[in-house]
Amino acid sequence: MTQAIWNGAVLAESAQTIVVEGNHYFPPESINREYFRPSDTHSFCGWKGQASYYTIAVAGQENQDAAWYYPEAKEKAKNIEGYIAFWRGVKINNS
Repeated sequence: MTQAIWNGAVLAESAQTIVVEGNHYFPPESINREYFRPSDTHSFCGWKGQASYYTIAVAGQENQDAAWYYPEAKEKAKNIEGYIAFWRGVKINNS
């Protein structure tokens, strides 16, 4: 089981993450949505497409744009379309 943890909260947990470029992408149904706030931030990857971001909010603290996903991934990245990955201090634990 793989977990994404920040500020003592389990943001996501799944036995079926997909690792791409060293990042664990979690299935959308595996995230605890109470911690996720949509962000207006976007970025672009040449082979994955346009990424959208979430700000993580836990116990009154926010981690701006700490999670991202590809709502409409390009063909080579369709396997991670909608899946969520993390950075900016979010710990990924494998157990």
